[in-house]
Amino acid sequence: MPLVDVIGWLGSACVVYAYAMNMFNRMRADSLTYYLLNIAGSICLIVNTLYHHAVPSAVVNMIWVALAMWAMGRRRR
Repeated sequence: MPLVDVIGWLGSACVVYAYAMNMFNRMRADSLTYYLLNIAGSICLIVNTLYHHAVPSAVVNMIWVALAMWAMGRRRR
């Protein structure tokens, strides 16, 4: 399996794990861990989707990263 696909699967796992932990009340949606898992997962997915020329998916993940970073910054204040 090419490295770019491993990166994509890792990104998917991070995003799904964060979402599942939130849904089962194991992780708060405003926690640093939640934000970091979403940012890391989305960055991995950006790498994968750009490699495969799936630009719409890459853009969604870029927006997801920007929103998570904005929320993290807001949380610090």
